[in-house]
Amino acid sequence: MTEQDETLRCIGCGSVIQSDDPDALGYTPASAVQKGLETDELYCQRCFRLRHYNEIAPVSLTDDDFLRLLSQIRDANALIVYVIDIFDFNGSLIPGLHRFVGDNPVLLVGNKEDLLPRSLRRTKIRDWIRQQANQAGLRPIDTVLVSAKKNHEIDQLLETIEDYREGRDVYVVGVTNVGKSTLINQIIKQRTGVKDLITTSRFPGTTLDEIEIPLDDGQKLVDTPGIIHPHQMAHVLSAKALKIVAPQKEIKPRTYQLDPEQTIFIGGVARFDFEKGPRSGFVTYFDNDLKLHRTKLENADSFYEKHCGDLLTPPTADELDEFPPLQREEFHVDEKSDIVFEGLGWVTVPAGVTVAAWVPKGVGALVRKAMI
Repeated sequence: MTEQDETLRCIGCGSVIQSDDPDALGYTPASAVQKGLETDELYCQRCFRLRHYNEIAPVSLTDDDFLRLLSQIRDANALIVYVIDIFDFNGSLIPGLHRFVGDNPVLLVGNKEDLLPRSLRRTKIRDWIRQQANQAGLRPIDTVLVSAKKNHEIDQLLETIEDYREGRDVYVVGVTNVGKSTLINQIIKQRTGVKDLITTSRFPGTTLDEIEIPLDDGQKLVDTPGIIHPHQMAHVLSAKALKIVAPQKEIKPRTYQLDPEQTIFIGGVARFDFEKGPRSGFVTYFDNDLKLHRTKLENADSFYEKHCGDLLTPPTADELDEFPPLQREEFHVDEKSDIVFEGLGWVTVPAGVTVAAWVPKGVGALVRKAMI
């Protein structure tokens, strides 16, 4: 490729376009480069396949590469827009974010608010998010709830960004799968009318390098690479399974009256055990299409072994060889709490019970103050 070509970047993921190494970032056949230049839609082959066929290709970018790209934010004079997934708040946290933002102010954006029940007051959710952020060591200057997918409150977000940026650049940060690129696409659409410019998908690590969008005053809005959170459910599920467990519309809570020593299977991907305490109501918050099955705790192991892959799905029978074993974590709670299955959902439990969460090896389970 010529020197001029070397400066070309994929408008989907930000990678430098190259036609030499099909296995490296930014690969695009030379013929496609020319066509992309003619149509002003220059995508690398990976993004083209992702956009048109929903195919994901492995990339050679490491966690260290992502962190290195983020580290330059520390030296910038910018407003940091930190996007989290309300439905997976704990899985959205970037460990040690303060090291990357330096003295820059942080605006916290809770995305996917459309997944939460409409009956839930949004002011209460904002307060809850702020409390959780404070516990994580963050002191955001403000909190905004949006749905990038539904285009809810994007105008309000843009006004809030303008109020706080004070002529500075804007850096948008977040872990993978929080809907950051979808949000950026909505912002671009609002400002330019261009739809779906940046590659988006359910898969981790879609944006591979910085993507800069010019602002009216000569500053820029920068979409940074998604930090890969190693404990997300998305890293252990197939694309087919992820479609089933990742909520796409408003969650309808399901309530179970349980006696001690009863179990609820969450498809075949997780399990909840009520071990000790009085008969109680437990409220589950998972995708509406994800099947839940109740059984006795004493039968749970054999039930899972017999039915995982058919009655308990996902995973499907042909995915069992690749699916990690479930691992148990026990919790005793003294106040109303959520038992969180990272990237999957949560179960709200009453005070004074002992429960256990089973999640695939490598996925996180934790307890937090009840959101609802």
